[in-house]
Amino acid sequence: MCQLLGMNCNVPTDICFSFAGFQARGGVTDHHRDGWGIAFFEGRGVRVFLDPQPSANSPVAELVRNYPIRSLNVIAHIRKATQGQVRLDNTHPFQRELWGRYWIFAHNGNLLDYAPALTGRFLPVGGTDSEAAFCHILQCLAQQFPDGPPSAAVLHAALRGLTIEIGQHGEFNYLLSDGEHLFAHCSSRLAFIVREAPFTVAHLADQDMTVDFSRHTTPNDRVAVIATVPLTDNETWQQMTPGSLVAFRHGAPETLGDTRTVASQPFRATGNM
Repeated sequence: MCQLLGMNCNVPTDICFSFAGFQARGGVTDHHRDGWGIAFFEGRGVRVFLDPQPSANSPVAELVRNYPIRSLNVIAHIRKATQGQVRLDNTHPFQRELWGRYWIFAHNGNLLDYAPALTGRFLPVGGTDSEAAFCHILQCLAQQFPDGPPSAAVLHAALRGLTIEIGQHGEFNYLLSDGEHLFAHCSSRLAFIVREAPFTVAHLADQDMTVDFSRHTTPNDRVAVIATVPLTDNETWQQMTPGSLVAFRHGAPETLGDTRTVASQPFRATGNM
């Protein structure tokens, strides 16, 4: 399956350590060689780096790994293609504007017989089921809330309903952010860790690299990291329940209502995107 990585913080934080382990999964410790991408929110703006080459030997990935961009919300993806050719326009994460703010989306899974009716405001540029799902989500949100963004709880409920609908077509693990929240949906596999005081030493599972977070943080810092597979081998990660949509804000899960997204009919997980 493809790999997802997200970070949500209460203070701007760089993702260099986590990205070092994540990068290795794109061709060294795993076989995801069909492109990679990462997006950083900075205020109202977003920096997006995309490359259809494997992350393990991508010069762009090396730039990102050694460039300490500090952000409150980050989404990254390494791809193993099932729908859509290996090219730049099919590389996650995808970016669109809604309500005067940027939205970023990355998906892991395979949606079967999925062809949403899109009216024209949000249209896919590439040929993936993932980008079509993203456009469908934003189109429905724009139609439901034409006057602007609803409250966080109402937005979460709307996303939950759309996730249930789209999830009927297959495996739908995803990360979605508008710069305020980071929404993580676990269809089959996703884990997270919240790092806060007292900070300890972490060791990457995919590279022989260690960092002592107590030397790089303040007692008030809090960082949530979300990944398809835990990135470290000496910390306790929490496995998300399959069929759940969790909102993260200020470096921790935020309770916004019912998180269950279990579809009424079982799906067939036959591939990964």
